Amino acid sequence: MSFSKLGLSSPLLAAVQKLGFDTPTPIQLGAIGPALQGHDVLGCAHTGSGKTLAFALPLLQSLSGAPSRLAQALVLVPTRELATQVGDTIRALAQHLPQQARVNVVFGGVSINPQMMGLRGGAEVLVATPGRLLDLVAHNAVKLSGVNLLVLDEADRLLDLGFAEELNQLLALLPAKRQSLFFSATFAPAVQVLANTLLREPVRVDVRPDAAPPTEIVQRAISVDTPKRTQLLRHLIQQNAWSRVLVFVATKFAAEIVADKLRKAGLTAEPFHGELSQGKRTQVLTDFKASRLGVVVATDVAARGLDIAGLPVVVNFDLPRSASDYTHRVGRTGRAGEPGLAMSFVSAATQAHWRLIAKRQGLDLTLESIPGFEALEAAAPASSALDAAGNGGVKGLRPSKKDKLRALAAQAKTPVP
Repeated sequence: MSFSKLGLSSPLLAAVQKLGFDTPTPIQLGAIGPALQGHDVLGCAHTGSGKTLAFALPLLQSLSGAPSRLAQALVLVPTRELATQVGDTIRALAQHLPQQARVNVVFGGVSINPQMMGLRGGAEVLVATPGRLLDLVAHNAVKLSGVNLLVLDEADRLLDLGFAEELNQLLALLPAKRQSLFFSATFAPAVQVLANTLLREPVRVDVRPDAAPPTEIVQRAISVDTPKRTQLLRHLIQQNAWSRVLVFVATKFAAEIVADKLRKAGLTAEPFHGELSQGKRTQVLTDFKASRLGVVVATDVAARGLDIAGLPVVVNFDLPRSASDYTHRVGRTGRAGEPGLAMSFVSAATQAHWRLIAKRQGLDLTLESIPGFEALEAAAPASSALDAAGNGGVKGLRPSKKDKLRALAAQAKTPVP
């Protein structure tokens, strides 16, 4: 089916064609029609599936066409980078409309004053992160009483980043009578609760084939001792002549340290994490996308929403905390049907964690050894207290309070010889 069969207006069809979109993706095919008909939509699809277009097209068609100082459509997103990407997509589509729609993008990490100035003339479409939007409301820079369409993009990530309280405050400021489009990559219990609160008899569109990344991505697991990971990473980059590599680490401190070591080895590398200024984050991404930068060492702030065309390789320097985070990290490569490679470094201390991720992802990967970097450390026995607790390391290397209590209870039941 083509976009012309979905009920879009002629200007939007022309915009889609000029931007080079020929055939709707499954999430677009399932969500656009119901959204245009005024239904609430609950969309579930992995990143890179075309979700932005799935809500941007109905959003633009819903605008009244008359200039308004009140925002008519509000898109809430979890990160600055995703806000910028969504805003760029909506602006690109809106350029082809007979009546130009004012699209404003606001997020934290930068001065609020230019954003307040930009909102003086009003905005039909507002793309925002929750915290900054609440700040702007408190400064009387924007009013939400005119919003008739609300979009939550990457809703699971919004909750992961602790925006639940901000979301509740914003929902209380919106008109009760409105259309809501809710998009998420996963449906944890907290996400489902939010969807039940937010939506009214929604049309559900779930196009996830399964929890695994696309088949275009080759996945490998490398056994390596923890102290040798940086050396191995440098060796793989140089030996394979990888043009661009996105490396995921657990903390901002690790991002700085690994990037610094790679630079000292002669590679162009930069860290990317939430503590960087917005200007620095923007510059790093711009240089990376333009291939002026070869390696970005990032925390999970880069695991969602970033669309880096043609990214060939993702490396899990540190394993992610959960199987769903693994999916999102790996999903940065192999986008739009292109081939990709995802490598995970597995140390002796993280083997139990890797086994759990592999099980939940349905992966059957043999731990490989790279000549010269063979692992010498011994893995913890499978019957360790951590495995007995049942978490396999998902919450990190240190057991949680519940894990410790379970281990103590198991010990208490063990008869004394």
